[in-house]
Amino acid sequence: MKYYSISEAAAKFDIPESTIRYYEKKGLLPLIERDAAGRRLFSEDSMTLLKVVIYLKNTHMPIKKIKQYVDWVVEGDHTTQLRLDMMKEHKKAVLAEISLMETSLHEIDLKIARYTNRIQAEKQKNNGKEEAR
Repeated sequence: MKYYSISEAAAKFDIPESTIRYYEKKGLLPLIERDAAGRRLFSEDSMTLLKVVIYLKNTHMPIKKIKQYVDWVVEGDHTTQLRLDMMKEHKKAVLAEISLMETSLHEIDLKIARYTNRIQAEKQKNNGKEEAR
C-alpha cells in the first residue's frame, strides 16, 4: 500500500501542513497512521477522507458537522443513510449560497458598469474641454 507524508498530502491538495494538523486535532482525520518516528502516514483511504473534509470545509460546512460525518464514516455502513441525508441537506445549503453569490455578483457587475461609464463620460467631457481651447 502506498503512503503519503504530510508534505505530500499538503501539496496534493494545495493546503498548508498546518491545516492538516488542525483537521487531525479536531478529530476529522482519524484514519491517519504514524510511523515509528511518529510521522503521519496517509494511506489512500486517509487521503480520500482528507479530500472530502477539504471539500466540505470549502463549501462552509461547520467543523462540528464535518466531525459528525467523519464519525459516521468510521462507524461503518450502517450510517450510510445518515451520511446521505447530511449530504443532501448540505447540498441545499450550498445551492442557496451559490444563488446568493450569483445575485450579489450581478449587483457588483452593475456597480462596475456604472462606475466605468461614469469615468468614461468624465474623460470624454474633459477631452471636449481641451479641444475647445
